[in-house]
Amino acid sequence: MMITPVHRFRDIERTPEYLQPEKCVPPPSRASLGTMWFIRDGCGIACAVVTWMLVFYADFVVLLVMLVPSRDYVYSVVNGTLFNTLAFLALASHFRAMLTDPGAVPKGNATKEFIESLQLKPGQVVYKCPKCCSIKPDRAHHCSVCKRCIRKMDHHCPWVNNCVGENNQKYFVLFTMYIALISLHALIMVGFHFLYCFEEDWTKCSSFSPPTTVILLILLCFEALLFLIFTSVMFGTQVHSICTDETGIEQLKKEERRWAKKTKWMNMKAVFGHPFSIAWLSPFATPDQGKADPYQYVV
Repeated sequence: MMITPVHRFRDIERTPEYLQPEKCVPPPSRASLGTMWFIRDGCGIACAVVTWMLVFYADFVVLLVMLVPSRDYVYSVVNGTLFNTLAFLALASHFRAMLTDPGAVPKGNATKEFIESLQLKPGQVVYKCPKCCSIKPDRAHHCSVCKRCIRKMDHHCPWVNNCVGENNQKYFVLFTMYIALISLHALIMVGFHFLYCFEEDWTKCSSFSPPTTVILLILLCFEALLFLIFTSVMFGTQVHSICTDETGIEQLKKEERRWAKKTKWMNMKAVFGHPFSIAWLSPFATPDQGKADPYQYVV
């Protein structure tokens, strides 16, 4: 059978090499495992800061340009509360996605003791990542930015300065959903505000001068439209990836499916937690995904 370039790349990646456990640095002590996860990447940190600044800018325009000057008190309170609630949930989801360990494989665990603990049977093999000196679980891929192998790695997202993997995919999905919702909400309010200003005196529909008001609204409209399209596409691709139980990298590399096929509902619960509840929409609820199977290292 002719091997395609994609298959050849996958074969090279999984070719068993001498593990050489004596050359691996022992994994960190358990006391250091409880430290906060944070990727020190300049580009990722800059993108994360820009994300928060854009949300704060949108909140500034919505509150001080459109809602506070409005004569309709009920309209201002309802829309202000809704927008700020969604914005808070978006930033909380971003915070959790950025500071949650995405499923990093312990670095330097390719030691003789760990290999012996797997109790390999004849014919079974394990694979070592030569970059982080770890025994590589099935469906794990090495991230050159995080410098770690990540379980069920979907992709590395600079906007959250982290990989999207097994442990933080829920927070990334919620982040894209809430950003899409506040973008849509902002666009609707901008449209109503323009109509209101055209019917009334421009000097009375905002606490800023008419030229400043128009510039602020146009910038918000451009920002909201751009991020509505971007995050909606990301949200759709992530939900599709979860339902099909196939990560973005696995789809890109067209990797052969070696894991059991489950229903879409089971795949959703595996990411968002068991059972279905309002906690699915909360970035503060940690999904119960169970313990990692130690035998997934074995092929």
